[in-house]
Amino acid sequence: MKRKGFRTILFGLLLAVALTGCSSKFDPSAGAPPPLKVEKAEDSNIFQTDRPEQFPLVTAVEHLAVSQLNATGTVSPDISRNVPVISVASGRVVEIAARLGDTVKKGQLLLRVQSADVSAAFSDYQKAVADEQLTRTQLERAELLYAKGAISKNDLQVAQNTNAKAKVDVTTAADHLRVLGSPNLDQPSGIIDIRAPISGVIIDQQVTGASGVQGLSSPNPFTISDLSHVWILCDVYENDLADIHLGETADVRLNAYPNNSFTGVISNIGAVLDPNLRTAKVRLEVRNSGLMRPGMFVTATFHGKKKEPHAAVPATAILHLHDRDWVYFLAGGKKFRRSEVTAGNMLPGNMQEILSGLAPGQQVVSNALEFQNSVEQ
Repeated sequence: MKRKGFRTILFGLLLAVALTGCSSKFDPSAGAPPPLKVEKAEDSNIFQTDRPEQFPLVTAVEHLAVSQLNATGTVSPDISRNVPVISVASGRVVEIAARLGDTVKKGQLLLRVQSADVSAAFSDYQKAVADEQLTRTQLERAELLYAKGAISKNDLQVAQNTNAKAKVDVTTAADHLRVLGSPNLDQPSGIIDIRAPISGVIIDQQVTGASGVQGLSSPNPFTISDLSHVWILCDVYENDLADIHLGETADVRLNAYPNNSFTGVISNIGAVLDPNLRTAKVRLEVRNSGLMRPGMFVTATFHGKKKEPHAAVPATAILHLHDRDWVYFLAGGKKFRRSEVTAGNMLPGNMQEILSGLAPGQQVVSNALEFQNSVEQ
C-alpha cells in the first residue's frame, strides 16, 4: 500500500513538471491581438462584438422625394384590341395554317373550310348571271322593236324592269358570296380561305383539323390580340385611392425583367371595390416593347405631387438578405441591432433612398456586408 501511494505521488510530480515545461515553450502568436469575434445574443437580430470600433458608422441624410405608392398587378390584353376570327359559312375544316400562340400578319391564311353554303351560293350567283344576260338580250330586242313601232311602250317597260331585277339578283348573290368568304367570283369553289383580320398573336383557338364549324352559331375558331399595347390591372387599397388620378403616369416593372422600366397611363379607376380585399382595380395602358406577355406579374409605382422627406445612406450600408433589406444600428455598448428597412431608388454618389425603417440623423454601420460576414464566421 505504501509503495502504491508512493507511485501515485511520483506520477503527479512528473505530470506537473511536464505541464510546466510545455508552458515555458516560446509561443510566436502570444503577442498578437486575439481575432475579432462577433457573437449572437439571445435575440436573433442583436449581435455583440468585442471591438465595435472596427465597424465605422455613417449618418443618414435627408432626401426630399415625391411620395410613392407601389401596387402589384398583372399584364392583360387590351380588350378593345382583341378581334375574333369568324367563319360565316358552316362546313368542315380541311386545313389549319396557324395555331395557338402564333404571331400572324393581317391577311395571313389561318384555315380552309369546305362549305356546302358556299357551293349553293355560287350556284345562285351563276344562275343570277345567266338570268341577267337573258333579260339584257330581251331588253335590247325590245328597244329595237319599240323603235320600229312593233311593240308598245308598256312591253318595253316590262323588259326594262325585268332586266333591272336581274341585275339586283346578281349583285345580291355576289355580296352573299363575299360575306361567306369568297372574294373571287370568277373561280367557283366550295372551299373558302379564312384569313387574319388584324396583325397580332393568336390567344385562343377553338378549332382542330377535320372539325366542323357552324357559322356564327359556333365558337370563334381563333381570337387574335394586338399586343402592341396592353393593360396593367393593379389592386389599390381604398385608403390609397385618393392619390390615384386619371391621366397620370406610373412606372411599371416586370418581375421577370426588373431592370426594365415602362411608363403607363392611368385610364380607369374601378368603380367597385373587392369586398374581401377592399381594393379597386386600377387600369394602366402601356405600350408593349415585346417583353410584356399576358399573365405576367408587375409592380406599378404611382407618384404623388407632394415631396416627402426620406433618409438616404450609402448603398453599402444596406444588406439585401432573404429578399429583404436590412441595416445595422449601434444598440449601445458593444451591441448592434439588425433592423429591416424599405430601400428605394438609387441616388447620385452611390447613395440609396430609404422609404421606411430609418430616419434622417440616425447612424448605421457603413458596410453592412462586411459586418454580416463577420457574423457568419
